[in-house]
Amino acid sequence: MVKTAIVVWLSALAVALGTMPRVSAQQPASDAPSLQADGQAAFPDNYREWMFLSAGLGMNYGPNAPAAGQPQSFTNVYVNPSSYRAFMKTGAWPDRTMFVLEIRGSQVEGSINRSGYFQTGVRAIEANVKDSRLPGGWGFYNFGNKTAAVAPLPQSATCYTCHAENTAVEHTFVQFYPALMDVAKRMGTVRADYKEGQAIR
Repeated sequence: MVKTAIVVWLSALAVALGTMPRVSAQQPASDAPSLQADGQAAFPDNYREWMFLSAGLGMNYGPNAPAAGQPQSFTNVYVNPSSYRAFMKTGAWPDRTMFVLEIRGSQVEGSINRSGYFQTGVRAIEANVKDSRLPGGWGFYNFGNKTAAVAPLPQSATCYTCHAENTAVEHTFVQFYPALMDVAKRMGTVRADYKEGQAIR
């Protein structure tokens, strides 16, 4: 009698567990960019948990070079994990890829540091999104230092031309991410008109 009751109880428990929703780590929320119908992108709150690609100090390939004597900026680049994994397999970025450029200040003296630079506060957040719903398949976003959703920059913005003409892989500066550049070379996805160490145009 006791044995029968145990068997019945275990059977009921198995059924109950089998019908419970699975909320394990095997079912993560999508890390793709969240775009609204008008192209606005939501701020990716957890981007610091994404794949870190590279950091630069004082990099500038646009008209907004810092004034003489001004502290250089650090630029930290992140990409959503699912797109990173796809790139490592194919050398290409899948649709719904999102890059985040975190721009931070720099400082020399502080705490025990006496030489070299370390990062300070966030100055601005920018993003580059590959999404077939956007004109030309790519969009550039400037969140500034806010976390509200923003519309893509207009197609007349210089970033569109710069990325179209000077990037090594699609509209992304993979040439500044050495580990990924190795993958692109191996997979044959580096642009045919890209020349190492110089601008395309």
